[in-house]
Amino acid sequence: MWHHLTVRSRRRVDLIDVTEEVDSLVRKSEVQEGLVVLYTEHTTAGLFINENEPNLLQDVQRWLEEMVPQDHSYAHNRVDNNADSHLRAILLGSSLSVPLVGGRLGLGQWQRLFLAELDGPRTRRLLVGIVKG
Repeated sequence: MWHHLTVRSRRRVDLIDVTEEVDSLVRKSEVQEGLVVLYTEHTTAGLFINENEPNLLQDVQRWLEEMVPQDHSYAHNRVDNNADSHLRAILLGSSLSVPLVGGRLGLGQWQRLFLAELDGPRTRRLLVGIVKG
């Protein structure tokens, strides 16, 4: 069972917690055991799991900027001027898998699901698959 989730970013780089929205889809599905798959359909957005703590999110954003600086002379910038966004998305990846246990996301105590907007602000679409196990 596949669902679409629309997410709107507010900044060029925006780390958006989508856990509640995904959990809502899981609860509506009534599937008790299985797997939840998240997939971003965009080449300048990524997904990751981590804690929703403001200082950590600031560190993640700084890490992305240090790993792939925006002002570097990338060849792709001659086409779109967003090569850094594409390269950062490669670092994060485009999909996540989370166990579905007892009708709930099988996340650890502090784990949350994030969409990383890397070329915003934009409206993004996530595919959320709920696979009965």
